[in-house]
Amino acid sequence: MACPAGPARYVLPRNHKMIEDTIHRIEARIQAAESLTPERRQELTALLATLKTEIADLSTTDADQARTIAGYADLSTHEATRAQLDPDLLHHSVDGLARSVEGFEASHPRLVQTVNTISHTLANLGI
Repeated sequence: MACPAGPARYVLPRNHKMIEDTIHRIEARIQAAESLTPERRQELTALLATLKTEIADLSTTDADQARTIAGYADLSTHEATRAQLDPDLLHHSVDGLARSVEGFEASHPRLVQTVNTISHTLANLGI
């Protein structure tokens, strides 16, 4: 399932409004983060577009897990873009995001790869 250019163009099924709202919150945080370079902002936006597509796919079979992954992505983005960065909170939230996709390597490899890349990118913001 390909995602057209731009993170906001793929729309999740209507019954997944909570996930859609979470993705929009993450997009807003990324766009508003003063600590991000334009290149890093573009990278995270592209990753978020892929994440959105992959979560939509997962939500058709496991809506609860899709919400969990979106929630950890939201929390991790929040922690990575805070004005006063707390490295411990960032580490815990990114670790939770990475753990949220454990067990999906076989069924959703692109989701796992995307989440791992997002986790790595956000963790590097705290360096």
